[in-house]
Order: sequence, then structure tokens, then C-alpha cells
Amino acid sequence: MIRLEKRPEPSRGFAWAAPILAVIATFFFGGLLFAFLGKDPVQSIVTIFWQPLFGEFAFYYRPQLLIKGAPLVLIAIGLSLGFKAGIWNIGAEGQYIMGALFGAGVGLAFYPAQSAMVFPLMVLAGAFGGWVWAMIPAVLKVKFGTNEILVSLMLVYVAEQFLASMSLGLMKNPEGFGFPGSRNLQQYASAHNAEIVADTGMHWGVVAAIIAVIFAYVLLARHRLGFAIRVTGDAPRAARFSGVNPSRLILFCLGTSGMLAGLAGLFEVSGPSGVVSIDFNVGYGFTAIIVAFLGRLHPVGILLAGLLMALTYIGGDIAQSQMGLPAAAIQVFQGMLLFFLLAFDLFTNFRLRLGRVEVA
Repeated sequence: MIRLEKRPEPSRGFAWAAPILAVIATFFFGGLLFAFLGKDPVQSIVTIFWQPLFGEFAFYYRPQLLIKGAPLVLIAIGLSLGFKAGIWNIGAEGQYIMGALFGAGVGLAFYPAQSAMVFPLMVLAGAFGGWVWAMIPAVLKVKFGTNEILVSLMLVYVAEQFLASMSLGLMKNPEGFGFPGSRNLQQYASAHNAEIVADTGMHWGVVAAIIAVIFAYVLLARHRLGFAIRVTGDAPRAARFSGVNPSRLILFCLGTSGMLAGLAGLFEVSGPSGVVSIDFNVGYGFTAIIVAFLGRLHPVGILLAGLLMALTYIGGDIAQSQMGLPAAAIQVFQGMLLFFLLAFDLFTNFRLRLGRVEVA
């Protein structure tokens, strides 16, 4: 029979090999999926991963890597801090939405005033919106011991209702001929998250993502708080004996992840998206979970995983337009990454054993 045997200690080699094996397995089984749909599997994979970087219109698609990757990296960095400590924020999508609503609300409140202070105030409001939304599961867990997974996830649907309400009501464009959605912040210079360098995709959200990567790396590698986060995730009892305050850690990790998700929402609504609309959220908060684990919860790994996932978004759009691949197939392809990563992660702590079962 085939059985799983627990390793004496986790395999470090397998821990780092798992993402590579997951990507290879995703290529293989994704190709089978595309073949099942009647598409050339090799051409499909090449279109998704080659065309955005080296294709005919790569000059247009390359900047999109930064635009698509920045919110994924920002959100995933925040999530990784909690995941390392065993604190599971699954509601980053809701915090992303609330950050966008708070930030856009400030920008629209100042419309049409022209001031250099508008955008910084929007940034603060966006961070605050995500932080407030994350504090709900954090406080409930600290005070009443509720499950942060369920609470944060349920709050995503509440945030989506707020988004629909704002798009159809308070933030609705009075000059929009009755259509849902806010004014276009791209046309309001004081509130627009414009490119810092033209035609590069480099906007303030990208800068914030890079800063977040550096901050997380320094925190986890050099700071006492980072040590507490790592110890709590690896050995909760040892963390308690070493004087780690679990309540403070929960508030910090959930608050930080909410704040970064809120910033991602603000930079998106004031830049690439431009408007508060019913379909503003596109699942970045959930995709960032894949990015965090694909990057092994390491800041540099998350940066690379975010760019890889952004590549699948851009390449997926190209494959849809050029090859007629359905959007659902691209989403399944992206989901395969997490599925295979979790599958190969199993062998970090377990090994397969073959043997006979003795019957008494």
C-alpha cells in the first residue's frame, strides 16, 4: 500500500522546490485543459507567458506587468505577515474595496478643487479604510475568540454591497446620465494616481509595493517583532513562554494586512481603474493568497510571484482575444497554481512510503 510518513523535520529542499514543481505541473495540466477545449496547448501556454514579454505588442503589455502586479504584491505582503503567525486573513478583497471607497470618497469630496494635498489625503483615507475593515475580525477574535477566517471572508460580501450602494447612490456621477459609477478620477488631476515615468507603468502604487517588500524583509529578518511573528507561527507555545502578546500580534498582523489591501484599492481606483463602479473589484484580494504562498511567504518571493501572476492576467486577456479561450479557463489555470502548490507542499512534511500491510 501507499502511505504518508511524517518526516522527522520539514525538508527545506522540498519547501523551495515546491513552487517550481507547482508551476511545471500547472503548465502540463493547464495544457491538457486547453487541449480539452479544442485549443493548441503549446500555443496557449506561449500566448500567455511569451506574448506579453516578447510578442509584437510587448511594448504595450510590459508596463501592464507593474500595473497588475503592484496591487497583488501589496496585498500579499500584508497577508504573508499574518499567515506566518498563523493568523488567517481571507478577507483582503473586502479591505481592498473599502480602501478604494474611503480614498475615492475623499477625492470626490474635494472635487473640483486643485490642490497638492488631495492625493496624500486620499492615500491616508485608503489605508485607514482597509485598516478599519480588518480591525473588525481582529477585535472580535481578541475579545470573543471568533474565527478570523469566517468573519473576514463574510465581510467581503458586506463590502461588495457597500460598493454597489456607493456606485448607485452617494458616489454616483451627477453628470453620468444616470449610469452607475463615480466621476472618473483620471480626469481630476489632484486625485489621479498618474504614471511617475510615462509609458512605464510606474505609478505610486508600484512605489508603495516596493517599499512594502523592503519593509517586510527588514521586519522579518532584523526586527524583534518579525521574530515574534515567525516564532508564533512555528511554535505558539514557545512564543507565549517568550513573552509574545498574542492579542497585540493579531491586531498588528490583521491591521497591517488591511492597511496594505486598502492602499492597493486606493491606488487602483485613482489610477488604472479610475472610477468607483459595481464591478470595480476583480478578485485581487483572493489572488493575492496564491501570490503569498507561491512566494513562500517571503517578501522577495512574493514580488516575483506577483509579477508571474500579473503575467497570467495579461497573457490570459491576450489568449481570450486571440484564441477565444474562455475567461473561466484562465481562472482555472490560475487556481491550479495554488492547488499544485498545496499538493507539493504536503511532501515538505511527509514522504511517500510503499509497503505491505500485515494482516494478523
